[in-house]
Amino acid sequence: MTAWRTAAHFVAHPPPAEWRDDLARRIGRRPRRVGLWTELAMYGARCCLDAAGEAALPANARLRVASLRGAWGATQAGLTQLDAGLPMPFTFMQSQPALMLAEVGRCLEWQGDASFMLCRDAQRLRALSQLGAGRGGLLFGTVEEARDDEPQCTEWWRLVPA
Repeated sequence: MTAWRTAAHFVAHPPPAEWRDDLARRIGRRPRRVGLWTELAMYGARCCLDAAGEAALPANARLRVASLRGAWGATQAGLTQLDAGLPMPFTFMQSQPALMLAEVGRCLEWQGDASFMLCRDAQRLRALSQLGAGRGGLLFGTVEEARDDEPQCTEWWRLVPA
């Protein structure tokens, strides 16, 4: 069993008011045609790697993202548009976790083993994600849109073998 060391931990609960401008500065462009949830994931992942002192995620690293509800806002908007009789709305694509994973990989200059899971127990998922992870380590995040009286949240850990 591999022992792990936390190289960086980043949490924004809620993110600062200017987080979208900060994301654009960090990645050198404004994200386009992605939803808020994906932008939150990109922001948290990039900030965590910056905190770890890494310009890019190593090719042999693993990326895991968890959420209680995923891209809930985009899902609701897509269903509303579909209900109104519009053809398959673009918002539907923003509700797909695969798009989020692709955009996070792009902003980290990385391609590799990535997955998303709806989950109520992030600690358990983190432990499961560590199983079989290689020398490149793990970038693990939880991302939540605002709901009820809870603000937006993006929290990330960069774990490397000890």
